[in-house]
Amino acid sequence: MTVTLRPARSTDAGATGEILHRFSRENDWMPDLHSCAETIAFCGRMIDQSWVTVAEVSDTVVGFLALNGSDVHSLYLTPAARGQGIGKRLLDHAKAQHSRLTLFAFQANTGACRFYERNGFAEVARSDGADNDENLPDIKYVWRSEGAENG
Repeated sequence: MTVTLRPARSTDAGATGEILHRFSRENDWMPDLHSCAETIAFCGRMIDQSWVTVAEVSDTVVGFLALNGSDVHSLYLTPAARGQGIGKRLLDHAKAQHSRLTLFAFQANTGACRFYERNGFAEVARSDGADNDENLPDIKYVWRSEGAENG
């Protein structure tokens, strides 16, 4: 399987939005806050801000990472793409651009938490979810490259 990473184009909003919306629908702990059309529009805004890198297999978008500066805003894959090393490739792409990355993961998303911890992220804080739209408890993670200053 050949995976290609590339900057997202405006025409990728539909595919990325569907990936994100599907994730919220397949997890019963996620509140259903947005329609698929709203989620596609949200992904379009992230793409317009040049935050998004997509992963393609056979010219089909199978995942994406949205990076706002050094903050990993979103990292989502289709169910079929999970467990194939594609998420790690997207994360390594972000790591290559920064010596420090931060992100939040929902505490209920245990698979994501394990993934980030396996990939060198350390938990630095937990919250009750009052500061996120979903009102779900979350965990703040930080990754620092070897040799990066602490802090």
